Amino acid sequence: MRVLFISDVYFPRVNGVSTSIRTFRADLATAGVETVLVAPTYPAAAAGHTAPDPAVPEEAGVVRVSSSGVIGDAEDRRMHWGALRTTLDALSCTQHFDLVHVHTPFVAHYAGVGFGRRQRIPVIATYHTFFEEYLHHYVPLLPRVVGRAVARRFTRSQCAELAAVIAPSEPMRALLSEYGVRARTTVIPTGLPPDRFVQGVGARFRAQYGLSPERPLLLYVGRVAHEKNIEFLLQMFVEVRRVRPDALLVIAGEGPARASLRAQTLALGIAQDVVFVGYLERNRALVDCYAAADVFVFASRTETQGLVLLEALAQGRPVVSTAYLGTASVLQPNCGAHVAPEQPDVFADAVLHVLDDPARAALLSAQARTYAASWTSARMAARLAELYAEVARGSVSAASTLAAAALR
Repeated sequence: MRVLFISDVYFPRVNGVSTSIRTFRADLATAGVETVLVAPTYPAAAAGHTAPDPAVPEEAGVVRVSSSGVIGDAEDRRMHWGALRTTLDALSCTQHFDLVHVHTPFVAHYAGVGFGRRQRIPVIATYHTFFEEYLHHYVPLLPRVVGRAVARRFTRSQCAELAAVIAPSEPMRALLSEYGVRARTTVIPTGLPPDRFVQGVGARFRAQYGLSPERPLLLYVGRVAHEKNIEFLLQMFVEVRRVRPDALLVIAGEGPARASLRAQTLALGIAQDVVFVGYLERNRALVDCYAAADVFVFASRTETQGLVLLEALAQGRPVVSTAYLGTASVLQPNCGAHVAPEQPDVFADAVLHVLDDPARAALLSAQARTYAASWTSARMAARLAELYAEVARGSVSAASTLAAAALR
């Protein structure tokens, strides 16, 4: 089987969608599913200092489409419609595809649906993003009730064009149902590839950034954006430092909220104890960063899954997190995490309980590794390959029925 992936975002742009696509493509290939990914080009400035090295060849099966910047967003790109259409038409002349898998709801969605219609093949999509909450942060003047209605109507309209929808978590599937989405919806999370379980070297990370081996280190990894609720983590960290003034908070990632968060650290008097390290190379630097942490902290309200939680657990890091939407499906009993409410003092107490109790930290660490092992990417890719086969068979069956009816 050959599947066409289309996405408005991919590496070097670092986010959960890019990670999900790369992870699934690798394991689908092992499962006998060939994929071709169509994604935008990225100049150095748009990639957040993660532009591709000219000496490193492009991944196999990735086709880039010329793109322009997005107003108000220095990281993302908008594929040129004409170039995208030309690229897809050229692919249709040289390759046969059994199915289209769309990963983002912008230009990629409409191009994917159009390609599927022209080729008479089914189109499915993964609902990676909780747009209802994103609209609140990026269009703050829009009343929340209006933004919610717009997001839900937009989602219903797009999903009505699809043969199937993939939700990364059960809470996300339930939300789509609440929106009124009637398309077949299947829960298939993104799993962890084997390299996420290779133990990082925390001492190496601390040495690189000049961080004392003795200092308790709290870690957040992810996009540095307003919807990630990092402001709350800074308020919580103030409470932690009342008891542990030697504590340190590391924020790994880039995004539009970085400047305002830096200003907040100054206002709260914690700037000297909050370290922004930017994007980290995934194969070594990021796993070393995870391994350096004593506690991984997270409070996003918009995650459709929460891959960074799983990555932290795979490194044996105790997690303290709120549990909203997709993160609630990851943070199960005995997973190596403590679920805390979004209250700075209560959340801080949970963090301190881990920092001050080595036996509890060791127990959570052991639980984390065991639990993360059940989220292997090969297992999730096998489920996706099965869905592809079912959707493709259903499409062939429907076409045969229509053809028979036309001959009557």
